[in-house]
Amino acid sequence: MFAESIPFNSHGFRVISYLAAMLKLAIVNGPNLNLLGIREPHIYGRLNFDEYFAQLTERFPLVNIQYYQSNVEGELINFLHSCMGKVQGVILNAGGYTHTSIALADAISAIGIPVVEVHISNVLAREDYRKTSFIAAKCVGAISGLGIDGYALAVQYFLDTPTTPNPSR
Repeated sequence: MFAESIPFNSHGFRVISYLAAMLKLAIVNGPNLNLLGIREPHIYGRLNFDEYFAQLTERFPLVNIQYYQSNVEGELINFLHSCMGKVQGVILNAGGYTHTSIALADAISAIGIPVVEVHISNVLAREDYRKTSFIAAKCVGAISGLGIDGYALAVQYFLDTPTTPNPSR
């Protein structure tokens, strides 16, 4: 089935019922993203991630999405390792570790799962140090500056990408 032939839902996203029912994704948020809704709302918005995650799972009811957040680099790496054989894709907002962590980039390479890098703010329009991403080269793509809905765009990417590997490999 080609993505072009699949109808759109009321949110303007394609609905892929039988494929979506099999799709398992992990959203992984790094440091300080547990403070969404509180931290710099002029940049990151007023919605906390738990509220957004409920909306996201309602928007994509046939996609199995799990969520993990940690402020600790090693815990993020361990969680990425635990995704092997369990999910077809990872949506990663590494927060500040994007600009500092070679170890996180190495973990992305090691797990063999497509990863989409997501940033709520436009990191290229911010401080110079935020313009470097050590993880970008290891990811299949990046979504930056489109607000919290960047996560939904990443879910849609995985729905529209027919080459998503089987997690039972």
